[in-house]
Amino acid sequence: MDLGIRGKRALVCASSKGLGRGCAAALAEAGVDLVLNARGSDALEATAQDLRDRFGVSVTTVAADIVDEAGRARVLNAAGAVDILVTNAGGPPPGMWHDWDRADFIKALDGNMLTPIALMTALMPGMTTRGWGRVVNITSQSVKAPIPQLGLSNAARTGLTGYVAGTARQVAGQGVIVNNLLPGIHDTDRAAGLDGPVAARDGITLDEARARRAATIPAGRYGTPEEFGQACAFLCSQYAGFIVGQNLLLDGGATNATI
Repeated sequence: MDLGIRGKRALVCASSKGLGRGCAAALAEAGVDLVLNARGSDALEATAQDLRDRFGVSVTTVAADIVDEAGRARVLNAAGAVDILVTNAGGPPPGMWHDWDRADFIKALDGNMLTPIALMTALMPGMTTRGWGRVVNITSQSVKAPIPQLGLSNAARTGLTGYVAGTARQVAGQGVIVNNLLPGIHDTDRAAGLDGPVAARDGITLDEARARRAATIPAGRYGTPEEFGQACAFLCSQYAGFIVGQNLLLDGGATNATI
């Protein structure tokens, strides 16, 4: 399926591996030139070369912490005028409500709410001027159904969701479409980071913890970065122009809700 975005330019954050890499690969397959960002340069450069070799697109890399103001400025300077923005950042650590203080919440808000907002604020004016743009924010299934041990993520990502709900409707008439992708558990380092403490707590292996979690998902498995990336690419396509301010769950049916 031709998504109609060949030759567009995209900034994909936290894209050296995991869900961000899945999104970058799907966009590259659709013919989109890329600006990739991650904190570690080795994995970032390896991903960039792989995408160049496989899809023949232009890939620019910027190794920087997107949450840091100076790092974000470097990324934005390298990105220039982009047509597509995919925001993504690692989630805060799990814990209990009594573990966190104000500094923990500020850090979570910076990473998972204020940084995506800053990127949209910087890049959407150009999109509105050109009359076309796509923004996809990678958030979490927890904005639909909170996960008790992920209170920091629940709070920050739900705040971003509220911001997007209004903003998406302000820019849709100018051809800029903003939506959120809500991953459930996928086969990434983040999943291993969540399964590890469960294994340690319950005295089981990591594989056993993973199997236990997979059994709670109606699909019976973890999602893959590849299928997540294809969903992202569709929301960035010419066919997504009437999908405005929505929250698309990719969780294998784990969130038990009618609407």
